[in-house]
Amino acid sequence: MIHLTDSQIDELIGFKQAIPALESAFRELARGTAAVQRRIRTEAGGTKLSTLGAVLSGADVAGAKIYTTICGQFNFVIVLFRASDGRCLATLDANAITRLRTAATTLLAVRALARDGARTATIFGTGVQGSAHAHALAQFTDIRSLRIVGIEGDAALANTLNEAYGERGLTAHAVEATQAIEGADVIVTATRSTTPLFDGRALTPGTLVAAIGSSLPHSRETDDATLERASRIVVELRDQAREEAGDLVLAAPGLVNWDSLDELGDVLEGKAPGRQSGDEIIVYKAVGFGLQDVALAALAYKTFMDRGI
Repeated sequence: MIHLTDSQIDELIGFKQAIPALESAFRELARGTAAVQRRIRTEAGGTKLSTLGAVLSGADVAGAKIYTTICGQFNFVIVLFRASDGRCLATLDANAITRLRTAATTLLAVRALARDGARTATIFGTGVQGSAHAHALAQFTDIRSLRIVGIEGDAALANTLNEAYGERGLTAHAVEATQAIEGADVIVTATRSTTPLFDGRALTPGTLVAAIGSSLPHSRETDDATLERASRIVVELRDQAREEAGDLVLAAPGLVNWDSLDELGDVLEGKAPGRQSGDEIIVYKAVGFGLQDVALAALAYKTFMDRGI
């Protein structure tokens, strides 16, 4: 049986390959030909074990991601099976896939839900996901100004982005949170904050807020003002958001209508509308789910086999 390491996966696939693979998987889910196993967490003695998975009949794969959380540190692995005969195809390290799939999915949300002509984005967070989102936005959208907000490393990340993409016309700046909101077309929150990062009353009409940092029901990065001003809330999977999306779970009673939430796959498939006007504020709330992991594990495995390594 094959095992692919994080370093191998980084050589096999990147954002360019991940974005269409994820779009295909989300569309398959919207059409009812894929199924998702929601996250289950088990904890004892300071160690948390989490599992989540999916079946993608179109790609003929089924799989599960399993990971531990100890003192806030994660270690991931994916087990991949062939759906048609149940054969175990591979195991894969999944730190690289987790980093890649989250930012690539946000790119799909930005393409579908950001207003036309979006050029300015703010990113809260300078860790693995903050950096991944910054690079993804710089490479695969028309964003030309990036504002970076972080407790540390914000100037270093901005310098890295300027060096990498300055010739393309992109500029990045480290800014304070109070300077980051006004005029931003896209706001990405990629932190471990348990309390809101900004005052939603300061949002400019037309902003897309992509809150991707928290997957815990007791943590939130956005406030009630943001949700109250949002004309729509889009999630990956409605049932899982109801269990894990602290940004929504902790909202004031009556502020979130769970039945009216749209799923991203439905938006991409045309079963739910995308942006309807240039001035509506939209919230995309992500917690991460097994469909993304299995789709990219299948892509990495297929690429590995096609190359005959």
